[in-house]
Amino acid sequence: MKQNPLIKRIIKNWRLYFLLILPVLYIIIFAYYPMIGAQIAFRNFKPRDGIWGSEWIGLRYFKQFLSAADFTKVLRNTINLSIYGLIAGFPIPIAFALALNYIKDGLYKKSVQMISYAPNFISVVVLCGMLTQFLNPRIGAVNNIIALLGMERIDFLAEPGMFPHLYVWSGIWQYTGFNSIIFLAALSGINPELHEAAIMDGANKLKRIWHIDIPGIIPTAIILLILSLGQILNVGFEKVFLLQTPLNMRSSEIIATYVYKIGLVSNLPNYSYATAVGLFQSLVGLVLLLTVNWIARRINESSLF
Repeated sequence: MKQNPLIKRIIKNWRLYFLLILPVLYIIIFAYYPMIGAQIAFRNFKPRDGIWGSEWIGLRYFKQFLSAADFTKVLRNTINLSIYGLIAGFPIPIAFALALNYIKDGLYKKSVQMISYAPNFISVVVLCGMLTQFLNPRIGAVNNIIALLGMERIDFLAEPGMFPHLYVWSGIWQYTGFNSIIFLAALSGINPELHEAAIMDGANKLKRIWHIDIPGIIPTAIILLILSLGQILNVGFEKVFLLQTPLNMRSSEIIATYVYKIGLVSNLPNYSYATAVGLFQSLVGLVLLLTVNWIARRINESSLF
């Protein structure tokens, strides 16, 4: 009897398939199984009745969110922070990687890499604590320098207009070095003979960057851009929440913090409404991911799938 090719391949590579068991179980238990609970977005969920016993109400909570007074503000703040962070933060790791790639001094290059990677290992809580201390209007180092220059002290965290800048640029400082690793890896994969030929033809560094390095990392950059756009509504909850104050709420209230306040810490927590808002956020991200992936595949033939 002829053996099934799939079974034959599994038997031959059983060690690799055995290693897959834990990751697959992890995904099933912590990613797919909890999706059953997402149906409470379509139910009038009551803990005493359970998920299956609660009344099915369809799209009521989605309509409630779309017509809520806070909807425009929350969605605008979320999109503003995401797009600002993408526009300001996406090109900087690429430029940093290109600059590092042309440093010839090995010791200096390693020192710069180590120093630039270090902020990535600072926790969000510590980073927010540092920002709070440095920007303190009375004793903060930044305001002390401003006072020495003869200007008025500024309460940065009380200014709604300052919040997006603090959020985005502190993130750029923290993650630029670490995010440049993947671009350095892509640059290392470029054939050195291309650079040798360009040097022989008299090309300077800028021309080599423009005609060899950038085209070489474009596929990687496009994949990362697609993933970033798919997460455009998933602004980090922890950092926003820790930097949020009653005075900057106008520009700092995003979908994640809104869901937290409605679903968990409200006097009358509404789990179904909070789940509906979170599901709306995920669906928009999925649509954006598929759309950008389709456009990238049509334009540059580089895509996730």
